[in-house]
Amino acid sequence: MSETFVRDPDLCVVTCAVTGVLANRKQCQYIPYTPVEIAEEAKRAYDAGASVLHIHARNDDGSPTFSPATFAKIKDEIEKRCPILLNFSSGTILDDVTEQCAYIKECRPHIAALNMGTMNYSKYSSSKKSFVFDMVFPNTYSKIIKLLEAMNEAGVKPELECFDTGHTNGIWPLLEMGILKKPLQFSFIVNVLGGIPPLVESLQLQTKIMPAGSEWEVIGISKCGWRMIAAAAVLGGNVRAGLEDNLYLPNGDMAKSNGELIEVAVRQVRDVGRKVATVEEAKKILQLDEVRARAKAPHAQAPVATA
Repeated sequence: MSETFVRDPDLCVVTCAVTGVLANRKQCQYIPYTPVEIAEEAKRAYDAGASVLHIHARNDDGSPTFSPATFAKIKDEIEKRCPILLNFSSGTILDDVTEQCAYIKECRPHIAALNMGTMNYSKYSSSKKSFVFDMVFPNTYSKIIKLLEAMNEAGVKPELECFDTGHTNGIWPLLEMGILKKPLQFSFIVNVLGGIPPLVESLQLQTKIMPAGSEWEVIGISKCGWRMIAAAAVLGGNVRAGLEDNLYLPNGDMAKSNGELIEVAVRQVRDVGRKVATVEEAKKILQLDEVRARAKAPHAQAPVATA
């Protein structure tokens, strides 16, 4: 980190997860699909206080796509409207990450999400006594390494998405190999069936496992997200909200935009006495300029960690 920048623990980076990959307009008519719609939602989130935008790409019919051209169009449309920091998803149930590596290297977002372990990924309906979906989300080390190499080459900060404690603990071989470099940025996802439950203790345990000095945020799926945002704000973490994570406001009304959800998250952060980071502050907190510079000068990379 720059010697002139001292991390203010009161600053909180607010991320908006704008559209996701699973929810659709049958569930919420306000979910954006097209690059223009995603960019308009990005502007609403930015105006509400978000400094980072987490992005999945979709086809015009709402189906998911990993097309580098679509990601490039999304980036272009967002940059026309606001200077929010871009975080591209790289998640896929497929082993082939060719397209993900392509749009990371071609678009060079500030950040790219990196899933850190294999897990059962399921949704269960108590009312129907059956599973809505039931799959394995495979993230082998070989898959993770391919994505990390693309991020390192492009100067893109990996956001380490950990659904369980084993994902967080399992980073050490990557550090020892020198492919993953400190300081790290974690996202702790809670309330996905197959992952860690939405408890304050879950966050406390994850932050004990992660290396000291790491940045972290909470991602709370569904209505528990509001409680988990409050918990992370109190514990000193960063927070994420948006239509990917939760469709409803705290009063139970369906959100009509990502901006409405970010307004609530920002208010929660401020209500516990913390401050919402600006885009420039978020860049410094997450050390994005340093990551970019390291890619331009690979000979200056830090030595391999010895764990």
